[in-house]
Formats: sequence, structure tokens, C-alpha cells
Amino acid sequence: MPDSDLFQAMREGHASVVTDQIETFTETGLKLRSGATLDADLIVTATGLNLQLFGGLQASVDGARVDFAKTWGYKGMMFSDVPNLALSIGYTNASWTLKAELICRYVCRLLNHMTATGTRQCTPRLRDTGIGEDPFLDLTSGYVRRSIEKFPKQGSRVPWRLHQNYARDLIMLKRGGVEDGVMEFSNPASAARDGAPAGLAAAG
Repeated sequence: MPDSDLFQAMREGHASVVTDQIETFTETGLKLRSGATLDADLIVTATGLNLQLFGGLQASVDGARVDFAKTWGYKGMMFSDVPNLALSIGYTNASWTLKAELICRYVCRLLNHMTATGTRQCTPRLRDTGIGEDPFLDLTSGYVRRSIEKFPKQGSRVPWRLHQNYARDLIMLKRGGVEDGVMEFSNPASAARDGAPAGLAAAG
């Protein structure tokens, strides 16, 4: 704030911060869900935001549209039964780029492995029928909760668990093998159309 006037007012007891939900507007201000009231000369409203996976991208596999809400997140970067698509996201409790870099390096490892094995497609397959289900993001923020049902699920066990822990991700993404029994490599280059490039689509 200009000249730190807000902080000065708070130190002097002339201003305070209240966290609550708005029940309704009143003639003099706001009534909150807790029953408290706030008198106000001016009210500035904000609609908030709703998270949107891939910015609203509509993906399809063999002509069938992908409903990401029915998929499971693989290593926090790919999605069950969706080939060659990776999402680079970071941490919500630490530096964003720490995990984003790990994911990008892992994607490069996948590409190098596909080149070395002559395959053109990598697809995470969920075969663990006893895995538990959790929301993709473990956050209680309103902008997350309003959209979380449109996001993939995460599992109770790796590699379907989305870690917010750099040490664990370092082991899984940097040191763990790409041939993990879950990632399926297919579509040999020799059987593909001539001139069609292999590779992953990545979003960040």
C-alpha cells in the first residue's frame, strides 16, 4: 500500500482483517455467516476465479473426447489412458519451478526412451483395482473447491499420488525408471505413417 498507511492503521487499531463468508448485504454494510456485521462506506466485490485444467483444452483419443474428471493423475504430470500428454505443474507449498523442472526433465527421459526403443506412444495404465481415491489438489481454497470435480483424481499410492514433497519427487521423477510397469510403450515407429513425428504434447 502507498506509504504503508494500511499497516500503520492496523498497528494503531484503526483497521483489522476479518475472514468469513458473506451472508447478505445490509443497509449499512455486510452481515456475515458467523452472525457478525461489518459497517462499510464502500464495498468492492470480486467474483473470484475458477481453476480450469489446461485452460479449457478439449482433448480426444481416437476421436473420443477425454473427460479428465474420469482420469487418474500419473506422477502429477500425466493422465491414465491418455497417451503422449504431459502437464508441467509446480508445488503449492514451495517454489513452483522446483517440481516444474523435475517434470520437464522426466518428459525428456520419456522422449529419449521412446527414441531408443523405437516406440511412438507412452500411456499410463491404471491396473491397481484396490487403489484409494482422493482429490487431485488437497487444498481448501474456494477457487479450488469450486472446480475440483472437473479435475483428475489422485490415488492413495504411487505413481498415482501427487506429492507436494521435493525429496519424494526427486526419487520418483529423477531417479526412478520410466519402465515402471505402469507406463505402456507402444506404436512402434516402423509401423507408423512415414513422416509423422513422435513425441509428447506438453503444457505448463
